[in-house]
Amino acid sequence: MEHLSAFLPTSIGDLTITVYNESLGRETVVLTTPRLTAHIPPLVRIHSECLTGDIFGSLRCDCGPQKDASLHMIAASGNGVFIYLRQEGRGIGLFEKIKAYKLQEKGHDTYDANIILGHDADAREYSMAKKVLDDLSITNIKLITNNPTKVREMIDLGINVTERVPIVIPPNKHNKQYIRTKQERFGHQFDE
Repeated sequence: MEHLSAFLPTSIGDLTITVYNESLGRETVVLTTPRLTAHIPPLVRIHSECLTGDIFGSLRCDCGPQKDASLHMIAASGNGVFIYLRQEGRGIGLFEKIKAYKLQEKGHDTYDANIILGHDADAREYSMAKKVLDDLSITNIKLITNNPTKVREMIDLGINVTERVPIVIPPNKHNKQYIRTKQERFGHQFDE
């Protein structure tokens, strides 16, 4: 798969950015620490795109703060990988995500909204993350996530998750129900 890397100085430290050009024209973005060591399990965040949270600072979710906290954790570790997967709205796309927002405004949670729209509650998949880790010769990781499904899927893809590292973002008045839904309906774990 075609990919290209370059040096990326950031406010949290020096990183390397690699862009993988996927077959559907989507691009997976990977940030790595300068001294990435594959034989020592690196700290890894597999983050699905959230334009509203990551870019516009939406308070309806915890995605932007999770992205920021993960990048700080990875930079501080000195041995880490941040994989940004282009699967907006739990894999349904931005337009459908906004439809789900409208349903949430009528009282449905994010799980039910996706089902009502004819989608899986969570349509994300992680095969591209596996390809990136294979390309980096990484088979063992410490995964930054609250999502046990993500852990299971990475294990099913052949990646050994040596540790699940929780990432807890304090809720605000706009996302309390969203975070409750993640815990109660998606099974997210907010502790070790």
